[in-house]
Amino acid sequence: MVSKPPAGDPVQDAPQVTPPQHAAAGLPAIGPTLRIAQEQMGAVRTARTLLKVNQKDGFDCPGCAWPEGDKRHLAEFCENGAKAVAEEATLRRVTPEFFAAHPVAELAERSGYWLGQQGRITSPMLLPEGGDRYEPVTWERAFAIIAEELTALPSPDEALFYTSGRTSNEAAFLLQLFAREFGTNNLPDCSNMCHESSGSALTETIGIGKGSVSLEDLHRADLIIVAGQNPGTNHPRMLSALEKAKAGGARIISVNPLPEAGLERFKNPQTPQGMLRGAALTDLFLQIRIGGDQALFRLLNRLVLETPGAVDEEFVRDHTHGFEEFAAAAGEAGWEETLAATGLSRAEIERALEMVLASERTIVCWAMGLTQHKHSVPTIREVVNLLLLRGNIGRPGAGVCPVRGHSNVQGDRTMGIFERPAPAFLDALDKEFGIVSPRHHGFDVVRSIQALRDGEAKVFFAMGGNFVGATPDTEVTEAAMRNARLTVHVSTKLNRSHAVTGRRALILPTLGRTDKDVQKSGRQFVTVEDSMGLVHASRGNLPPASPHLLSEPAIVARLARAVLGEASRTPWEAFEADYAAVRDRIARVVPGFEDFNARLAANPGGFALPHAPRDERRFPTKTGKANFTAAPVEYPRVPEGRLLLQTLRSHDQYNTTIYGLDDRYRGIRGGRRVVLVHPEDAAALGFADGAYADLVSEWSDGSERRAPGFRVVHYPTARGCAAAYYPETNVLVPLESTADISNTPASKSVIVRLEESPQPSA
Repeated sequence: MVSKPPAGDPVQDAPQVTPPQHAAAGLPAIGPTLRIAQEQMGAVRTARTLLKVNQKDGFDCPGCAWPEGDKRHLAEFCENGAKAVAEEATLRRVTPEFFAAHPVAELAERSGYWLGQQGRITSPMLLPEGGDRYEPVTWERAFAIIAEELTALPSPDEALFYTSGRTSNEAAFLLQLFAREFGTNNLPDCSNMCHESSGSALTETIGIGKGSVSLEDLHRADLIIVAGQNPGTNHPRMLSALEKAKAGGARIISVNPLPEAGLERFKNPQTPQGMLRGAALTDLFLQIRIGGDQALFRLLNRLVLETPGAVDEEFVRDHTHGFEEFAAAAGEAGWEETLAATGLSRAEIERALEMVLASERTIVCWAMGLTQHKHSVPTIREVVNLLLLRGNIGRPGAGVCPVRGHSNVQGDRTMGIFERPAPAFLDALDKEFGIVSPRHHGFDVVRSIQALRDGEAKVFFAMGGNFVGATPDTEVTEAAMRNARLTVHVSTKLNRSHAVTGRRALILPTLGRTDKDVQKSGRQFVTVEDSMGLVHASRGNLPPASPHLLSEPAIVARLARAVLGEASRTPWEAFEADYAAVRDRIARVVPGFEDFNARLAANPGGFALPHAPRDERRFPTKTGKANFTAAPVEYPRVPEGRLLLQTLRSHDQYNTTIYGLDDRYRGIRGGRRVVLVHPEDAAALGFADGAYADLVSEWSDGSERRAPGFRVVHYPTARGCAAAYYPETNVLVPLESTADISNTPASKSVIVRLEESPQPSA
């Protein structure tokens, strides 16, 4: 029997707290996985669905972008992947009757968890101007409304087309083609909020904004440095790769302000020994202060330079540029400043140096712990400097490994979802379709919010995601969205963005990854690109949640025809009827996708896109070589009596999707409004374990922002640091607080003070 969704919101600010765990996965992960799957899908549907996740003839997990090896397990999914599948394949339904019973004002008062638990949306819905609740609308009328608003704009640049990382390659390619034929490069996407700093740093230093390693490289590495990342919760299948690397002799350094259970010990549920004992993963844990990573890598670079024979001089001479300037800057790195920036001891840094020097093949992995600071781009450049010094790019078992989140966020960018497209891409697009794409840059996420706020943009169209829940400066963002004439969300389920609308709003329900997709030419599949540049097919196997759903490619194709009319020579109807026709065009526009359909047929497990630095040690930068860089060392300075807060996910969460109210590995159960503070810091500030506090962020312009009612949890964080979940803490981050160059919100370094607040009533 499938459970009903919660009737009311559970209390989220009075959790139970137990000591954090020191191992991930294993038997404790199986129970919650099966419970959630059973509640959402029932026993038969659970088996039918989970056995197709990440299989060559199945569908790509709608969770993270971690790759699969050529040899697949029968159960090729992790705990959080199973939760993501259960959320999408749920038997719960949000019908027109639901919307009739719940005004938008009421939905706006509900938590994101409650909204998501209601189920799949079954019909297109319209919130009319002046209306208080959504009403059913036909697809034809919905597209006519969008066309009416878009064609009335004085400029195409007053429209914004946002894309979530779960959008397929085919849908992403069609959306950017439509936007550019319409006349704008306003194509913000979720990369702007997470790995834009990685792309900026890597494009400048090695010439391509993607990681350079494969899964096999991880298995062959001597040393893997995992910095600013929690794979135990955010990319659990990465733990299997780390386990295999350890078995092959690799050592692992974890760099993180928080101890993370998955990096301590992994209990692999695929093997009896793994279930019982597990594998210790981390050889050296560097509990760094938030934002101190650039200083750490800068000092390591100085120490490598000072060690005779440590620099790969042949690689540096033949393949790099800018070494002298970099070496001069690295030579100024000092112990005193580094220890202050990092909170580490000299012995810990010297031990890390020993491990770096002993390794012939080093990989550095990172995620948002490195990408969401003001100085994120120079930090990642400094990581690249370390790898270049030792010749660890373009060598098997070595390289850069930014670990992406959403399952196709990297593919969307490859398909042209980018507000600053390369001229060569636009030239190829224009030649293929006979259009004239705009050449001026469009708006990224932060700039899009500013444009809505300031009246520069009037129509917002989102292909998936939860824009309002994912973005910073919540009050400013919500006011900006309400300033729009029309907001449109292509969605599978409810989220906060559906309750924060423009004067008119549309919800367009779409097929999910798990749904069977049948068009005029027959059954279809889509493709995705994983975090390591492998492209593979995804085929849903379940009957659609409603007969009134359209696929994402179909929605874009019908929208384009409604807006552009017969003047468009693009064969939108043919693209909707057969996605192979879309892939044929991708093959002629996007380098690396030549013979796209044929290669998919010949390689059921997918094929690798070319990567010049990895494959040829060729670096397509402006200098024609890999670039060493030099920048001043930066790290946050925190005033007395304040803490440095990072936002993070709980274990029952994927991005803004809340599966439940537990964070099992951190010992938090039944709540989300918690702030993790070192016991000595909490005592110095006068907060006992279990006390309640408002979090008040302080900014250099004198402004403040407040998030009320957080339970203080004494926790072994780095001294002077704190952590709390997003999206609850997004309100603390001003829209203008962004990383230099990438403009990514600086959500990982927020100066806060704690103010006593009353304990919530039972």
